[in-house]
Amino acid sequence: MKIETLDLGLPGTSKQTVHRSAVIDIGSNSVRIVVYEGPARAPAVIFNEKVAAGLGRGLAIDGRIAEEDAKRGLTALRRYALLARHMEVKDLQCVATAAVRDAANGPDFIAAAAGAGLKIRLLSGEEEAEAAGHGVLAAIPDARGIAVDLGGGSLELAEVADGKVGRCASFPLGVLRLPALRKDGQHAFERAIRKMLRDAGWPGGLTGLPLYLVGGSWRALSRLDLELTHDPLAVLDQHTLPRTALRRLVRATKRLSFEQLRAIPGMASNRAAALPDAAALLAALANIIDVPEMTVSSSGLREGLLYQALDAETRAQDPLIVAAEFEGRRLARFAPHGRAIAEWIAPLFAGEAVVDSRVRLAASLLSDVAWSANPDFRAERGTEIGLHGNWRGIDIPGRILLARALHAGFGGADGDFPVMGDLVDAERLARARQWGLAIRLAQRLTGGVEAPLKASGIALVDGKLQLRLNRGWHHLAGESVERRLRSLAQALDAKPELLLL
Repeated sequence: MKIETLDLGLPGTSKQTVHRSAVIDIGSNSVRIVVYEGPARAPAVIFNEKVAAGLGRGLAIDGRIAEEDAKRGLTALRRYALLARHMEVKDLQCVATAAVRDAANGPDFIAAAAGAGLKIRLLSGEEEAEAAGHGVLAAIPDARGIAVDLGGGSLELAEVADGKVGRCASFPLGVLRLPALRKDGQHAFERAIRKMLRDAGWPGGLTGLPLYLVGGSWRALSRLDLELTHDPLAVLDQHTLPRTALRRLVRATKRLSFEQLRAIPGMASNRAAALPDAAALLAALANIIDVPEMTVSSSGLREGLLYQALDAETRAQDPLIVAAEFEGRRLARFAPHGRAIAEWIAPLFAGEAVVDSRVRLAASLLSDVAWSANPDFRAERGTEIGLHGNWRGIDIPGRILLARALHAGFGGADGDFPVMGDLVDAERLARARQWGLAIRLAQRLTGGVEAPLKASGIALVDGKLQLRLNRGWHHLAGESVERRLRSLAQALDAKPELLLL
């Protein structure tokens, strides 16, 4: 199998556009700046800061942004504008959403922000929904369902399928508005939402589809789920909630005090306070749209704005492979050759599902990332990178497979890999260990450079794991190479054989 079959639209590294960009997001709850650096298709966050300005709080009182809240927001914007200049951000987008859009003095706020040198783009509700939908597609290219972005002032829905965003809509159902809507109980609340959606033509023919959850309130609700289920891998991105989880979440938000909710790791005070309302809204949406499951997307409006600016060729790139190649290149000892390693070990895994082959390619691209760590902790570093790296386009089982391969690739003892319960199939986990041992053999054989790979090969033939060395390269063989060949052969239930051609 040629590794080109796993390229998945990724151009050569030389074609990757690497630059620094930023988005300033003026929301109803907070004003935030996120600065990104790296390849355009999968940029990494290098700075993230928010101020809980609460611009939407005053709207329920008099339809205006309160003077004190506006002052806090403008102070944050001036700071962000100054930082962006000194961080040499080349592409800065500044957008405002529901609070500024709906406030009577919203235009005054925009005019005041212009004094900081910021040109604010006021997004309509549909534009906000479209950007959130593209944010989901940026991280989950095969998403098929409805992106649901919950903010402080509004709720956006966007149909996503086949790499495109379809119908979009915005509703005045942000977390700051929900307490007033819930005062008459859950049944009345759900009836009001059902009518609101129906009047706008939703869900139409979109019932029975999964939801992709965007926004801090949904992530907070997912943190609660991870806490309740004692999930061994507390990663929010692409955490999946079955519909049955909603009952326990609603019960928990009623049973637990604010102090107990706030004590959950990573839970902000304002998010903890909004959990009962967020849970009630999600339960209502699940009933109205007949949702089978929900998947958290850490990529949303801001990432969607960056994604919308990309050309079609760049959008088609695989975000996981782009990010892994960039990180592997950044941390490699010598000129990186992860793709060559992936192709070298590919004959051992013929017939493998594409969903796993792309993770194997990512592991190969990352096969040098832990060499700068203390030798006693290289396997631990590899595991951490796989499990908790800021990857896009990979689900929870995929993260575990990536970590397992890197753990084995950096010499980790089998018993030291974290127990992941039933999050991933045991057979797939064993195969990921085989990937790591094969990568480890390739790195030991070559010393971390590419040329020896072209003069050697590996294959399974009649129950034997054959390592072939071409004439002129026989001296590559040695005790350490043979030891790693034996380890891989044992994992593959084969007999090792060294062939000097």
